[in-house]
Amino acid sequence: MEFFDLEKEKSEAGGLRLVSDNKEPQKFPVIEKQFVNFMFLRVNPEWRKLDCETKRIFKTEFQIVFDKYNENMLLFSYSLVGFDSKADLMFWRISSCLDSIQEMTAKLYRTELGSFLETTDNYLSVTKKRMFISPQENTNLEDRYHIKAGEKKYHFVYPCAKHREWYEKSGEERAALVEENFMVSKKFENIKIHLTHAFGFSEQEFIISFETDEPKDFLALAEELRQTPASKFTIRGMPVYTCRQRSLTECLNALG
Repeated sequence: MEFFDLEKEKSEAGGLRLVSDNKEPQKFPVIEKQFVNFMFLRVNPEWRKLDCETKRIFKTEFQIVFDKYNENMLLFSYSLVGFDSKADLMFWRISSCLDSIQEMTAKLYRTELGSFLETTDNYLSVTKKRMFISPQENTNLEDRYHIKAGEKKYHFVYPCAKHREWYEKSGEERAALVEENFMVSKKFENIKIHLTHAFGFSEQEFIISFETDEPKDFLALAEELRQTPASKFTIRGMPVYTCRQRSLTECLNALG
């Protein structure tokens, strides 16, 4: 699979347009940068040995802490049970405040259920040219600058980094390779593709994630992207996570 710039500027007829009556340049919306976090968790097998009532109490405490942060960040829970041996849960968190992500994590760990959880992977990135908005927002607000998060059943998460040879190419050469991948992705209109930037936060350079209601479409897209010339510049061996969005209650019940 390959990185392609889903935040690339789409050309507009005539470039910068002038408003006919006041002759002032068209104003673009202010885009607020957001911190984006994909946190993967695995439950200790000892959890399954607890009696049902104890697990119910522990899950309720965990849910209360989790729900407190729904007011100040976009927060989505996913189950990986049956899909991945590395993790059982994934939290997708989007916030304008980096401290709130750390604070939430610490408080979840301090719960009784938190003592049975370990973080298997934790990816942090930032938006640049687009903002995530709540799926409950007015439909008309979604445009080239704003994209609704968490609308689809499945989320495929792909950390990505490039070989040094990629940066040795000229800007025109990279743009041509990016354009080819961009056109491939446009064929899959039912897949929402998110690109956020991780350089400086971790060893990854980008986090690409794909939301869809149909996993077969994602597999078809991934196969086509792997055949493009730009794919040889992607460092291999990065994991791809398959996540199913569910309520936190459903995710916790799936732990056993």
